[in-house]
Amino acid sequence: MKNNGAEIIHLATGFLVGYPPCPYLEQFMKLIPEKFGLKVVAGTHPIPRKYFTIHPKLRSWDKPHWAEILAPCLSDETVRIAYN
Repeated sequence: MKNNGAEIIHLATGFLVGYPPCPYLEQFMKLIPEKFGLKVVAGTHPIPRKYFTIHPKLRSWDKPHWAEILAPCLSDETVRIAYN
């Protein structure tokens, strides 16, 4: 993909919102830049409201590093509802 002009790899939002979130997400986010020299962003679209409300209850995203991982996919409530 890099040879075809890719500069950033977006991993699917499903990696973040699964029950539980993908256990390999952080490994992918580390491997791709190290091996291929491409930036990685977790997520392709805003997190839908149904996932945004359940994961805090499940404590899936409690660890501090999740704030940085989730940042590109966070949006306001109107957008979260639209993606529901």
